[in-house]
Amino acid sequence: VQLQASGGGLVQTGGSLRLSCAASGSIANFNYMSWYRQAPGKPRALVATITDTSRIIHEDSVKGRFTVSRTNAKGTVTLQMNSLKPEDTAVYYCKFNVRETWSDSYSDYWGQGTQVTVSS
Repeated sequence: VQLQASGGGLVQTGGSLRLSCAASGSIANFNYMSWYRQAPGKPRALVATITDTSRIIHEDSVKGRFTVSRTNAKGTVTLQMNSLKPEDTAVYYCKFNVRETWSDSYSDYWGQGTQVTVSS
């Protein structure tokens, strides 16, 4: 399984970006899909998760600004980020929990990360 994240870039405070992450491989089922971020000198932290039943959890600092959505048929997850702030600057990673066609259990896979920089 491989995850490919895209959509990062440089934006001014108050701007918007849309991140996407697409999975490829022999995947039978998608469980939860998540976005994490890691700012310089800080640990990687959860931003948002969407479950297979579309239950959504957003980290408090992004509520009302970020929206996560998914498309199971395409194996993609999207993070719409609005009203961006300098403190949102980080490398953003997607993580999927999936069951591969040859397996009875679920495993986690990470994307390669995409840089988001918000200038003040």
